[in-house]
Amino acid sequence: MAKDLPYLATNKNVPTLFENIAKAKIPDAFTVKFLADTIGLKGSNDRQLISILKKLGFLDNAGKPSAEYSRLKNTATARSAIAEGIRKAYAPLFEANEAAYSLQNEQLKGLVAQVSGADEAMTKLIAYTFNALVKAADFSHVHAADESSEESAPKVEKQREDFTVTARREPDVRQSGFNPDFRFNIEIHLPSNGTEETYLAIFNALRKSLG
Repeated sequence: MAKDLPYLATNKNVPTLFENIAKAKIPDAFTVKFLADTIGLKGSNDRQLISILKKLGFLDNAGKPSAEYSRLKNTATARSAIAEGIRKAYAPLFEANEAAYSLQNEQLKGLVAQVSGADEAMTKLIAYTFNALVKAADFSHVHAADESSEESAPKVEKQREDFTVTARREPDVRQSGFNPDFRFNIEIHLPSNGTEETYLAIFNALRKSLG
């Protein structure tokens, strides 16, 4: 099914938008007046930038800055915040190709056409807008965070294999003679990086095995 993807009629002022957001105060609402008077973008086409900021998650539907908006004012977090916003706004592209941000122009236009089902003119606008936003972003932090999340995510089924249970039957010989009782010594080696949920899963599995 074709997907709607954000686009701008002209993307030349995307760098200026983020540069001036970093310099300006955080407004109560990001209005057309704020865009023109404070950010300095007064063209009629520039008004589409407000819609793009909403798509990226920096403004709510009423134009009020979100918590993510404040990250745009910090040079250490601004570019990664934009990258995260791009992933949200263009999620269908990343579902089709995780490395969409690194594609060459023709490859990107092919992906956009595939996902959006748009005609050639609209495909170009979407691709050019996407590229303009990507140039203002830094995907290295986002990519690293994704990999770290995957590596640290608890995999209960795998970790169940990390513990061993050994049972040793020892006859209980008492002074009165042989008594057919057995004692079981159970040793459980728990994974050091396990979560509470992981440990509960392990003990539940043990309880079922010995029940």
